[in-house]
Amino acid sequence: MTIQSTQRNRTSIPIAQVELTSGEIDAAVAVLRSGAIRQGKLCGQFEELFAELVGARHAVAVSSGTAALHLAWMALLEPGDEVLVPAFTFIATASAVVLAGGRPIFCDVDPETGMIDVADARGRLTPTTRGVAPVHLYGNVCDVAGVQELAGEHDLHIVWDAAQAHGASVDGRDVGSFDDLVCYSFYPTKNMTTAEGGMITTNDDELAGRLRLLRSHGQADKYYHTLIGLNYRLTDLQAAIGLVQLNELSTWLAQRRANARLLDGLLADIPSIHIPTAASGVEHAYHQYTIRVDPACNITRDELQAALQKQGVQTAVHYPRPLHQQPVFVDASGSVSLPASEALAASVLSLPIHPAVADDDLHWIARSLRTAMRSSTQKGS
Repeated sequence: MTIQSTQRNRTSIPIAQVELTSGEIDAAVAVLRSGAIRQGKLCGQFEELFAELVGARHAVAVSSGTAALHLAWMALLEPGDEVLVPAFTFIATASAVVLAGGRPIFCDVDPETGMIDVADARGRLTPTTRGVAPVHLYGNVCDVAGVQELAGEHDLHIVWDAAQAHGASVDGRDVGSFDDLVCYSFYPTKNMTTAEGGMITTNDDELAGRLRLLRSHGQADKYYHTLIGLNYRLTDLQAAIGLVQLNELSTWLAQRRANARLLDGLLADIPSIHIPTAASGVEHAYHQYTIRVDPACNITRDELQAALQKQGVQTAVHYPRPLHQQPVFVDASGSVSLPASEALAASVLSLPIHPAVADDDLHWIARSLRTAMRSSTQKGS
């Protein structure tokens, strides 16, 4: 596709941009003026509307995406249980297992999508494997059918990490509607935010009740505690922001997808650049638009990142080190080799895709990337 000549309206294109409108601000101020800022009726409304949006029976609001993952595994694991965890993800996917008394067993990922390789995971099953932690990376959707088949065959719990996948779906079904538990993050740069916060969705009445106890010190009635829990409650102040954001989510998703389509066309013919792909039937939520730089080309990922930065294009690496190579997990992981995860850590680069990115920005990103790749080819010849 020919890159059109356009005039840019700003000097820097940020990798993420948080924009709160008067709607969120007014909603937050109303809660502050009321004095009722703890978890209350607005949290309940937020949970109800979120569950309805994704098609789940229950939604349980919590204080962060990490809290969501931690509570999910607390509700499911016994001490020493093993959980299959893809190595190419944010650390909370694995640390939540540890905090709940389990042991993460790292498995490799699909070399194109970065999401769990079910065949590799299958080969790491042991008699103490009790769960699997698939990640919908970057807003894409993992091999749902494969994960469900593996879990069904070996009676495994599934905690879907959908921290980046608000609005993602497969075959018309939102990822938040699947069993057992689905965990979201509302960190500021996510597709929607409550400043900090998270949500767990489930179709299991018993699990939903257990999660609500665990997020509030195991308190079944005032000062009557039936479980050891934590203070992982969301506040009404945050829920007020979330309620406004929920109303805008579909609009923002449409813009992210439109931006991705334009970038797909602009980048598709650039040698040594691999654009994101999604399986048939998947609606990608594009929390990130992450390319892969072919290691055989004349420019490294880090060199390309530096070249784009000089052109005012901010980028990010999600993630530069797979979990089995993180210092905190090296001793437990031993000398395990996960080649796809390791290769992705050296080659992925996320480009700006958020709703505030304009068409002229996208053209500039593509032009800058194309120029950097062309310069590297000339330098290497």
